[in-house]
Amino acid sequence: MSLFNPKHRNALHSRITIALYRITQAIDSLFRERGRLMGLSPAQIQSLLFLKYARPGVRTIGGLTDRLGVTYATSSDVVNALEAKRLIKRIRSREDQRVVALRLTPKGEEKVGMLEDVLDEIEAAVNALPEAEQTTLLRATQAVVLRLQHAGYVKVYDMCWNCDFFQKDAHPNDPHGPHHCAFVDAPLSEANSYLECPDFVPVEKLE
Repeated sequence: MSLFNPKHRNALHSRITIALYRITQAIDSLFRERGRLMGLSPAQIQSLLFLKYARPGVRTIGGLTDRLGVTYATSSDVVNALEAKRLIKRIRSREDQRVVALRLTPKGEEKVGMLEDVLDEIEAAVNALPEAEQTTLLRATQAVVLRLQHAGYVKVYDMCWNCDFFQKDAHPNDPHGPHHCAFVDAPLSEANSYLECPDFVPVEKLE
C-alpha cells in the first residue's frame, strides 16, 4: 500500500505518517533556505552543527559519516568543501598520527552562530500547542524514534545527563573531570557532559 496515494490515507496511523513526512519536508526546506543565504549545502550546515556540539572524540570524517548517514567519500567531499571555505581545519592527533580530527575555525564558529535559529519555525509551531499536547507529542515521537533507532534508520546523539552511562559527581575532588562515563570508564568534564555523544543510551530504555 502506498501512503503517497491519497486513497490510502484514511487510517489514523497513515495520516500521522504523512504529517511526519510533511514536517521533514519543512525542515529540509528551512535548511535549504538558510543554505542559499549562507552559501552552504544542507549537508554542510549539518556538519558545522555536528562539529560544534558533538563530543570531541567523534569529530572526525568517520564520525561525520555516521552522523550524516552517508558514505565516507561523500563526507570527505563535504569536509573538503568546508575546508576550502575556511570554516574547518584538520588537526592530526599528537597521540596517534593516523587520527585526524576536525575543528571549526573562528570563521566556522561565526557561521554556526548564524545557524542556531534555523529550526525556530518548527519550535514555534510545537510551542503553540498546549503543554499537555506537547508532553504527549514528545512521548509519542520518542517512541517512534526509538523503534527507528533499533531498526538502524536513526543514529541518536544526546547529552550525558540523560544517559544511563553517566555518573554525576563521581569524582568530586577532580575539577577537570568531576563526572564519570561508564561506557568508556573514564572521568568526564562538566563542559563535555553538555555535548552530544553517539554512545548515548537513554536511562529508561537501557535493558
